[in-house]
Order: sequence, then C-alpha cells, then structure tokens
Amino acid sequence: MEGELIRTNSWLAPLAWIYGMVTFLRNCLFDWGVLKSKKYPIPVISVGNITVGGTGKTPHIEYLIRMLSGEYKVAVLSRGYKRKSRGYVLATEDTPLEEIGDESWQIKQKFPDIYVAVDADRCHGIERLMADEATKDVQIILLDDAFQHRYVTPGRNILLTDFHRLITRDKILPEGRLRESPNGKERANMVIVTKCPKDLLPMQYRIIAETLHLRPYQQLYFSTFKYGRMLNLYDMEVRSMKQLSNYNVLLFTGIGCPKQMRIDLEGKFASITNMDFGDHHYYTKSDLLRVKEELEKLPEPRLVITTEKDATKLMSMDSLPVSVARHIWVLPIGVKILLDKDIVFKEKITDYVRKNLRNS
Repeated sequence: MEGELIRTNSWLAPLAWIYGMVTFLRNCLFDWGVLKSKKYPIPVISVGNITVGGTGKTPHIEYLIRMLSGEYKVAVLSRGYKRKSRGYVLATEDTPLEEIGDESWQIKQKFPDIYVAVDADRCHGIERLMADEATKDVQIILLDDAFQHRYVTPGRNILLTDFHRLITRDKILPEGRLRESPNGKERANMVIVTKCPKDLLPMQYRIIAETLHLRPYQQLYFSTFKYGRMLNLYDMEVRSMKQLSNYNVLLFTGIGCPKQMRIDLEGKFASITNMDFGDHHYYTKSDLLRVKEELEKLPEPRLVITTEKDATKLMSMDSLPVSVARHIWVLPIGVKILLDKDIVFKEKITDYVRKNLRNS
C-alpha cells in the first residue's frame, strides 16, 4: 500500500521546523515579488519533485522527449548533479560524463539529436540555449529537477511524487525527506504519482487522489515503470527477460528508490539478490570487487542486472573487468501513464506547446 516505505525521525522535528520556516519565507519572497521569477517566450516544461531521492524524473523526461522530439527541436536543461565542471556546458556526443553528470550524459547518448545542456543558473542556461548560434533553433526546453528553482516560471510545472512515499504523508528535512512543505505542490499544473504497481486497485486511485487534495486547476496522473529488452554490457547482445528467466540475478542499483523495480522483477527470474548503492553513486574498483564477490556466491547460471543510469558510469570506467562486464545486463526503464490517460496527457502537453511556440 502507498506510504509503506515512509520512515521519519521525529526527534529531528525541531530542526525540520526551522528548515521549513526558511523554505516558507523563501517561497513567500517569490510569491510577493521580492525575489523575481522570469518567464520566457518559449515553451518551458519543468519536471521535478519536492522529495530528496528518486521519483523517476529521468524516465519521465525521456517520455516527454519521445513525445515531442519528432515534431519539435527539444532541449533538456539540468544542473548536472555531481558534475566536475562549472557554468554552462552544452553536451556533444563526445562530452565526458564527468562534465555534465550521469543523467544528462545518459539522455545525450540515447537522444543524440536533441540539445542537452547543464547550468546551475537555469535562467542563464535558458538564455544561452535561445541565443547561441548552435542552439537558437530550439523550440521547447525541458527543465530537469527544477521545481524548487523558482527564478524560472515554467509554462508547465510537472510535480512527481513516489507512490511509496507520497509527499502528503512525509515530513520536512531532516525529520523526513521533503525539501519544502507539501503545500508547495500548489505550484504544479500537473501531478504524477510515479512507480505505481500495474495492478493498482480503483479504490487506491481514489484514496491517493483524496490524500493529495489537489486544486481544480491541477491534473492528476498515475504512472508505472515499463521495461525494455536487456542489453549485455560486454558484447551488446539483446535479450528479453523471459529468455533469461532461469538465471539467478544480482540486482545492483545506485538510484533513489529501487523498491518498485524490485517488486516488478519478483518472479521473473530463478532468484534475485539485491545490492544497493547511494543515488548518483560513482563506482570504484572496490565496488566492482564487491559486485564480483556477491555474483560468485550465486549458483549458476547467474547474471547481474543494473539500470541505464548505473551503466553510464560503469562504461566510463577503465577498470571494469571483463569477468564482471560479460555478466552485466542493462535493463532500460520507461514509464506508462495509467488509466488510459496517456492520450489526455499528450494532448495537454502538445496543446500548450503549440500555443506558446515563438513563431505562433
């Protein structure tokens, strides 16, 4: 049931109150116009959350890219979390992962025809994308993880909340994992409950809708993970999960919340052993040694499954042993909008885009 993973530290409530007051006052300064938020003459769609940890932002950004890039010139702008560069960087297919961060690098590799840029100053990043000769034909800008970046007023603000950790049942940092009060959700045009089980009951939909208590102007959607065919990291062989169902699996991930992924894979293989690293973890030789040791504990036949996000960092390592790489299979993660609302969602997004193109 939703909310089952929520663990809070009630003894940190006084610190959470202080942190909550700081974020409340900051939001008030934007609401009162003391701190300025800029609008731009181009469709800007923000995808973000108010929770520390993964809510599935990258799969949802990729969902929007697939929806829009066939007809429009799309750019994705993020801050480039944990990158080793500074300022504005426009990615090319040869840009090292360390310069733009793992998620931006993954998106550029999967979608080479779109623009991918990083800049902690989102206003500056948008202005560079619109003005620079190399990117001035951009028609849509997708902001990755920008819900708290209030210096930009996006035309569409999409808020994600994890089915297993709904924002309305969580607490503010450090008592819980919220970056601000759940009331911040009112800035969203669309709210998506992510990582839902595929067999979610109608009653559960209604309970969640009532729990979130959205405004009439806000649209609520539910999404679930869908998985593609697996790719072997060593020889690029492609297979379905069914073809590998007799294998014993070591599932290792460095993502925010792998709970739903584990649930989805249960029963798909002979056995599954979980090995978790922190979100955005950069792997070391000792990490790979641990992976190898855990893999060797499994009976034959055996393999390793990881995510695309983790694979991007593994592929950039010079020290990835062949003995490990040949066992690693990458599982692509996409999203599906539930309740047959994918068409409605697409119509809402494309209608906004068409009405706000620079030449419209």
